[in-house]
Amino acid sequence: MIVAGVMSGTSADGINVALVRIEEPHSPKTFSQRQPSRGRGRQRYTLIGHEEFPFPARVRHTILETMNAQTARVADLARLNFLLGELYAEAVAKTARKHRTKLDLVGCHGQTIYHQGEAAAFLGRKVAVTWQTGEAAIIAARLGVPVVSDFRPADMAAGGKGAPLVPFVDFLLFRDEGVGRIAQNIGGIANLTAIPAGANSRQVMAFDTGPGNMVMDALMQELYGRSYDRDGKVAASGKVIERVIAQFMRARFFRQRPPRTAGREEFGREYAASFLQLCGGARKQDIIATATALTAWSIADAIRRFVLPQHKSYRELIVSGGGTKNRTLMEMLRAELAPLNIQLRFSDEFGIPSEAKEAVAFAVLAYETWHRGPSNLPSATGARRAAILGKISYA
Repeated sequence: MIVAGVMSGTSADGINVALVRIEEPHSPKTFSQRQPSRGRGRQRYTLIGHEEFPFPARVRHTILETMNAQTARVADLARLNFLLGELYAEAVAKTARKHRTKLDLVGCHGQTIYHQGEAAAFLGRKVAVTWQTGEAAIIAARLGVPVVSDFRPADMAAGGKGAPLVPFVDFLLFRDEGVGRIAQNIGGIANLTAIPAGANSRQVMAFDTGPGNMVMDALMQELYGRSYDRDGKVAASGKVIERVIAQFMRARFFRQRPPRTAGREEFGREYAASFLQLCGGARKQDIIATATALTAWSIADAIRRFVLPQHKSYRELIVSGGGTKNRTLMEMLRAELAPLNIQLRFSDEFGIPSEAKEAVAFAVLAYETWHRGPSNLPSATGARRAAILGKISYA
């Protein structure tokens, strides 16, 4: 079965599509070294190819404005839902054509507009909520194949936080009998999956560590008029303001025990504005260096505080996501990991390109849903039970 996984993250910079061949163990297919398969469950997974499609500037601006809006026009939210469905369908179609692949199924995460994993009072009740937009019926109609979407609510209905969901796939891809591994994704938000040596799925720990690229990107836009710090060159020219890091690391979020989730509600526009204010009259490059250090320090602090006390087998941090392209961030993270005796590695070394891993994950999750298999990890999300995730739109 060939499944397209579709992901657009909290940075709202574009659409990632991964084409994954998923086969049962009796299949005679031989896997090449150029396209290594991974997976320790019933199936074998092969990445056929992946592509990235930047959002048009006006679309990205609208998405970011919608995420941060205290009020929004219902008509605009409805229009954005259908527009994103069209854009997702076009991205998948282009990817399938380029790689000469006939699809059987699509798994689309959608664009998160709002996520509140903790229950809060609303109209006399306490509710936890999430909203990923991008109309799956449009995708199914345009591509002529079924689409699995809206993965998070089923976990929340079972008492979970609706995130993180990628740990199910991290466990399949990176579990090792002899080495404890931490899979660290750095998108807009940074999140980890901790897999002890020889672990079963109940022993996996996963949670959001804090900001990934989100604060850096917001400050680059504010200070330089650029959407991100290419290769971390601006941060490399600056000096970290340690008093700012120390103050922000005292925040409640970083002390909160897992499971925990974060989004623009915690680290969005208002957070970047307060960060900038606390930096005072510092040089622009020092502010970017400090925001970059915040991501590296918060990842290392989460590992030190919550992961290592649980198990002593961890020796590798396997990094993926857009943050891997920031060389300064990677060097800062490598320096933070050295005292912990943890080696920095990249998911590319395991056959999964850094920028494709989350899209691959939603292809695998869609496959599980199509076969009525649960694919949340209660140990990661806090759910009371395993749940079959997502909703199916038929062509």
